[in-house]
Amino acid sequence: MIKGYSNSPPFHGSIEFFCTMKNNGIWADEFSYGPVLKSCANVGGFGLRFGEIVHGDVLTHGVSVVVGNMVMKGWCKDGNVDMGLRVFRGMRVRSVVSWNTILSCLAKSGREREALGIFREMLDDGVEGDEGTVVSMLPVCARLGEDGVGEWIHAFAKSSGVYEKYVSVRNSLVDFYCKRGRLDDAFLVFEDMPGKNVVSWNAMISGLAFNGDGQKGLALFDEMIKKGFKPNESTFVGALTCCVHSGLVQRGKDLFALMVSKHRVEPKLEHYGCMVDLLGRGGLVKEAFDLVKSMPMKPNAALWGALLSSCRDHGYMEIVEVAVKELIVLEPWNSGNYVLLSNMYAERGKWDEVEKVRVLMTESNIEKNQGQSLIR
Repeated sequence: MIKGYSNSPPFHGSIEFFCTMKNNGIWADEFSYGPVLKSCANVGGFGLRFGEIVHGDVLTHGVSVVVGNMVMKGWCKDGNVDMGLRVFRGMRVRSVVSWNTILSCLAKSGREREALGIFREMLDDGVEGDEGTVVSMLPVCARLGEDGVGEWIHAFAKSSGVYEKYVSVRNSLVDFYCKRGRLDDAFLVFEDMPGKNVVSWNAMISGLAFNGDGQKGLALFDEMIKKGFKPNESTFVGALTCCVHSGLVQRGKDLFALMVSKHRVEPKLEHYGCMVDLLGRGGLVKEAFDLVKSMPMKPNAALWGALLSSCRDHGYMEIVEVAVKELIVLEPWNSGNYVLLSNMYAERGKWDEVEKVRVLMTESNIEKNQGQSLIR
């Protein structure tokens, strides 16, 4: 019953049956601890607090490595990576899943150096990684610039057989090499893939866009469509970014239109952001502004920032004023937005408006950032 209720929302039944079992004097084991901890993590709120109690019970009685993985995952899901790491350190026996869980938690929390350190511990302990290890560690290597470790993981993936077995491993390698600017190596992996999926194409298209080779990225997008792959939201973000970096305004407009009319992909903020950037860079600032006003969702700071950047290059001070005011609402802590608006009014001789901005900064306790120099 505890496991059954843990498999689908609202999960409360799992916790209630666990409490009933304990109140009837029945000892819990790994088959009850695992599901109830999973439910605690999914419920959140009181579930997480109850999970702390269950965790204490686990530490008192000692349970299998499976339950240790569940406890770790619960803490990490709650954002308490330190507690997850503490649980990991306290485990007497660790499976490869245990190592993968903590590596993934650290990587997703931006603690790449710690993840790399634990990965090295894992190798020193003689634990052989698997697909999960490769997929978790390659993004870490990309962000840290650890090309040598990434190459070692590539060699391990081939020798262990996970390279041939899992498309996710090959996709991760494509992404790794693209992020390191090694497009030739990325293409070698991509072309060598016997069973590409849409993620494979997205990784290569986005990688080409990231490295400024938009023309090649768009050619790959066309090839993908011809081979019958269905593009998704990420595909179009990559393709539109290719248009931005290549200055292909009309191609970008056509792709944006085809998203809905042909491929039934509804544009998200990221797609609108690409289009605003593309139109703005092409000098079509008013068209970009009209697109922003027509959006079915509220523009975010990144989108207003892209519009503002194009205004700086091509003028349109009235749009600058709107964009900066929106940025002040979205980023009230960012002094640069206030300074930009104040300077804009000063340039146009609107001293009353300059004073209003300064008063607003004072009332909001916003201080202008001090200028910095690299010369000491």
